[in-house]
Amino acid sequence: MAFNGGEYEVRKLQSTGGSTFTVSLPRPWVIKNNLQARDSIRIDWTPGGELRISPFETLKEVKNSIHFSTDKLPEKGLHDHLMGAYISGVDTIKISFKNEERKKIKVQVRRFLRSTRGFEIYEETDSIIQLICLMNAGDMPLHASLNRMYLQVTSLVRDIVSVIGGEDREFLIDSEERENEVDALLYLIERQVRILLESHIVASSLNLSRTQALEYANLARSLERMMDHAFSLATLVQETSDVKSKMISNQPFESLSIWQQSLKELMINIRTRDSFRIEEARLNLKKVQKLLILHEEDLLSNHFKNKGTVFDFAISESVRRLCAYARDFGEILLNMKIYSELTRSN
Repeated sequence: MAFNGGEYEVRKLQSTGGSTFTVSLPRPWVIKNNLQARDSIRIDWTPGGELRISPFETLKEVKNSIHFSTDKLPEKGLHDHLMGAYISGVDTIKISFKNEERKKIKVQVRRFLRSTRGFEIYEETDSIIQLICLMNAGDMPLHASLNRMYLQVTSLVRDIVSVIGGEDREFLIDSEERENEVDALLYLIERQVRILLESHIVASSLNLSRTQALEYANLARSLERMMDHAFSLATLVQETSDVKSKMISNQPFESLSIWQQSLKELMINIRTRDSFRIEEARLNLKKVQKLLILHEEDLLSNHFKNKGTVFDFAISESVRRLCAYARDFGEILLNMKIYSELTRSN
């Protein structure tokens, strides 16, 4: 029978000793990979439990490349195409353009380099820019990027509370820079996950199954959305001239401490996955959300004509959304825990 990629055969294990089992390999596969008797092969035990066999000597990562010509792209559309290529897992990007477009193209390229990790300019002429990625997808553990995102979100929220309490507004001057870093880490995780779905080598390096990798991407998106609202809070505080320290006692700012503690507990449980602690954190977040809804209803019905009340309402809404995305974060953790405990049977 012919044996082609995408097909399968059923073969029986043979016992060749007290504790040794062997299985024969399909002859067409051996011939296609130019293997001989006594050649080495690599056997990967994947996070999902399967064994994957690859020719050891020829085992290498496939490199993807793409070519963009500006005369075939919408005006100002290069950056979006570059980001799409990055998240898709491209390793080399070639951009061709007319000489008179060079300055505008370089602006979009610099913006792309600020928004991503690992890409550098390899070659540049009057009509061509070539970018290459120097970072392997399997080098950066996903949990390390998640932890960095978490630290950026929570540190910005702590600085917001400090400024409300009377500290200098300079604490928030780099809030946009911090938000951009969280965005860049999200893009990096999405890129790694996209590559992992097609590469068992990257999956082995990161020690993640496809399902686990997708859930990590979902966790990253939740943190990125939290950062969006933290940045909105920082902007609001910076633009409001009459912020008073007594506002710290308002319901939204009191709720932030519960959000911080609950999110910290959830981050710990990325590894420990304790159902009771995850559910307790999610329950605390739910209680805070209900209190904030009551607070906003009170503002709408009794005090909304006051300028300070508008500020309070905007703060409350952002804090409530921070709690909502943190609850989503906890739900994803529960999904990951339950998946890891599934019993599979025929």
